[in-house]
Amino acid sequence: MKGRNGGTLKPFKKGEVSNPKGKPKGTKNRSTLIKQWLEAGENFKNPITGKNEVLTQQDIMTLAMIKEARNGNVSAYKTLLEFAYPEENKSNEQTELTIEVNEIIVHNEPTDPPIQAD
Repeated sequence: MKGRNGGTLKPFKKGEVSNPKGKPKGTKNRSTLIKQWLEAGENFKNPITGKNEVLTQQDIMTLAMIKEARNGNVSAYKTLLEFAYPEENKSNEQTELTIEVNEIIVHNEPTDPPIQAD
C-alpha cells in the first residue's frame, strides 16, 4: 500500500495487531489521572474568607466560578446551579419553557384590526 511517506505502510495480515503487548499493567486511564489532579491540594488564598488554606484544584476552580457568577457572569451562575441542584433545575427549566411558550402565545395577538373583505 502506497502511503504518504513513500510507500512504507503495509496492511496488517489477518490476526496481526499493531500493539501485541497491549497497554502496560498498572497504567491509569485518563479519568483516574484527572480525578487525582483535581483532588491534589495546594496552599491557596480563599477569595471568600481571605485566609490561606489548603484547597483542592476542584475547590479552587469552583471558587473561581463562584467569583465569576458574583461578578455577573450568568453562564457561570447557571452552571453552578445545574451542578448544585440538578433535579430542581430540570423542573425549573420545564416551568420556564412553559412560561416562555405561554408568553409567546399571548404576545402574538395581532395589533391591527383584521381587514374585512368587501
